[in-house]
Amino acid sequence: MRWALRLPALTIADTSSTEVPKEVIPDFQAWGIRAFTTTRDAGNFSLSGTDPVNEVMRRWSSLQRELADTARRVATIRQVHGTRVLVHTGGWEGWLRGEEADGHIAAEKGIALAVGVADCVPVFIAHPSGIVALLHSGWRGTAAGITTEAVAALARYGLPPDELAIHLGPAICGRCYEVSAEVREQLTGQPVTRPGHVDLRSLIAEHASETGVQKITVSAFCTKCDNDRFFSHRAGDKGRQVAVIAAQA
Repeated sequence: MRWALRLPALTIADTSSTEVPKEVIPDFQAWGIRAFTTTRDAGNFSLSGTDPVNEVMRRWSSLQRELADTARRVATIRQVHGTRVLVHTGGWEGWLRGEEADGHIAAEKGIALAVGVADCVPVFIAHPSGIVALLHSGWRGTAAGITTEAVAALARYGLPPDELAIHLGPAICGRCYEVSAEVREQLTGQPVTRPGHVDLRSLIAEHASETGVQKITVSAFCTKCDNDRFFSHRAGDKGRQVAVIAAQA
């Protein structure tokens, strides 16, 4: 499809340094926007998992320290597989734990947005002005059109879809993601009589393209195929990696 570019393996940070191990997304760097997804080597970032809380908090602290030169504010949300998109402005520092939502927008530079993912799709959205958004899109969020909601919210800030760029990060691929007939029907909008495979990132890219977004790229990584590199719920993992985007303050 002409709107989607499937990227080769992207840059992985040197794990011998003090940096958090990650898959770096180069798409937005020319705009002064940093974006990445942590890898399995960075450890589990889920606060509701089985890892001791002090270990998880230590990972979050390391992430905050690494982001300090870009953003002194880190925002997370309580993800519920919906379509609500929060908007963050300045006036605070540190780590903000937001309300229930599955997407958020940084309306100014210097705010790092984060979402936790395993097989769900991290949707990175950026504008040359430095306004960014980050979504957690599982099958429910995809079926309900969370990406369409976010693009519409950005348009209300005067950012037209054809000026945005979207990257769909590491997530379960269509070959690995088999769902029930009911879920397939909700995702495709077509009558379905049996279970089958669905490519969430392809559907999200279609939704974004329909809004007028022209710059869409897709990670080559599948969380299940590349389970040695990423956590995957379908592979039986309890851990979660974190996706992050921030514009240099």
